[in-house]
Amino acid sequence: MTANPDATAADPEAEPRAADGRVPGRRGQATRQKLLDCAADMLRTTSYRDLKVVDIAREAGTSPATFYQYFPDVESAILVLADEMVASGTEQFADLVTANSWKGKAGYEGAEALASAMLTFWAEHQPVLRVIDLATDEGDPRFANIRIHLLNDLNNALAQAAKEHQKAGKGQPGIDSEAIAGVLVAMLAHVSAHRLGFELWGVRADDLQATMARIVFWTVTGQKPPAT
Repeated sequence: MTANPDATAADPEAEPRAADGRVPGRRGQATRQKLLDCAADMLRTTSYRDLKVVDIAREAGTSPATFYQYFPDVESAILVLADEMVASGTEQFADLVTANSWKGKAGYEGAEALASAMLTFWAEHQPVLRVIDLATDEGDPRFANIRIHLLNDLNNALAQAAKEHQKAGKGQPGIDSEAIAGVLVAMLAHVSAHRLGFELWGVRADDLQATMARIVFWTVTGQKPPAT
């Protein structure tokens, strides 16, 4: 039976394993983590397509043979980085939705907190997120699955919030709550991913955040955002 090199990617809580399925010792895990850290750093300045095993190994002060002890290829290392990113706290997005009263000033501030969290998360993890989007658009199911896990809880939480407001005679009547959530999630992710581009055009980050928050609040509640 062949060991699954993406076992950790499938279960972020599983023990990190080498490419042959063995669980590395303390020293081996430190080497594995250094390779991951170097790959993450290099993604900030190197195109995903140009990232080579030999370059990652050299940056980590080791050899390509050592890299292959832990990862069969560059994509597998990036998959681990992507799963670690998702496990690092994407549940915060859904939590901000479910904890929001969606009423008055406090409700708007909750929407603003969600927009801020998305912008911050994308800024921190932009290199890995860029690879996820590229590989997903190219049809790689492994990265597509990660993107689903990244945004699924947020989508569900927003759909539930929209549905509850519709039942109360508010929100956006006659529109599928899942469609509402899908559009809002796509807007939040897309704007967050292109923040730097907006800033190059002279758009300030706080204006992006406020605009995102106003759209989310109005779309979920059907109410005009309160004056801030």
